[in-house]
Amino acid sequence: MRLSVATWNINSVRLRINLVERFLAEHRPDVLCLQETKCRDAEFPLGAFRQFGYEHIAINGQKGYHGVAIASKVPISLIERRGFCDKGDARHIAVTLAPEGRERPITVHNFYVPAGGDEPDPTINPKFEHKLAFLDEMAAWMTSDGVASQDAILVGDLNVAPLEHDVWSHKALLKIVSHTPIEVEKLGLAQGAGPWIDALRRYVPDDQKLYTWWSYRAPDWAKANKGRRLDHIWVSESLGERLDGMTIVRDARGWERPSDHVPVLVHLEL
Repeated sequence: MRLSVATWNINSVRLRINLVERFLAEHRPDVLCLQETKCRDAEFPLGAFRQFGYEHIAINGQKGYHGVAIASKVPISLIERRGFCDKGDARHIAVTLAPEGRERPITVHNFYVPAGGDEPDPTINPKFEHKLAFLDEMAAWMTSDGVASQDAILVGDLNVAPLEHDVWSHKALLKIVSHTPIEVEKLGLAQGAGPWIDALRRYVPDDQKLYTWWSYRAPDWAKANKGRRLDHIWVSESLGERLDGMTIVRDARGWERPSDHVPVLVHLEL
């Protein structure tokens, strides 16, 4: 069987539910992971997802900020909502998928890593300090719990563009939050703690540009094309050979009232 998993920082699921519906109608992923849903669990638009056949939904929300969710056509179980840095933020949710006809389940982790503010100095910027601590805790947890020792997929807005060609200008962004050396190092430690395979870069070589986010501040985002790859999909080594393609829905950045992130999908042949 084929399994498609998508991730998208939607920047308010209720405000942009029409865009979610368009994406589901056009791409029909088996699993959709959302970040920055920005609503409490009771306010999540369940009906819109169920109308498109996503009967299995796991939510970790809070009022007005953050929030993650997983909507699936595949039955799910063992829902986990892990807190990081004792902040009480809704930044993680995990489910276990049970695809029909497959003996081994697959765990999907959905993350929204803190953005980190504007100043890349943890001594004067508490938001950046929080981001670094969050990445440290991710790496430590992955090591201690063997998160990727079984079939697993990790997706989300990780808010770090790690590679030189994950940003429009490596030199210009070295001191800009999301591409600083310390963030890149800490995300690398989290990836290595799996170890995880960077699914998107399986299909786009490291020396080629690859973006998933374009700032709202750009008057003509498409022409300027000053993007960053902040959204990631990692798979456990056990699923590496099962990868069967990926898609970045760049056109979604040009939809009416869009998110500044676009949907990203990977396809697996199970």
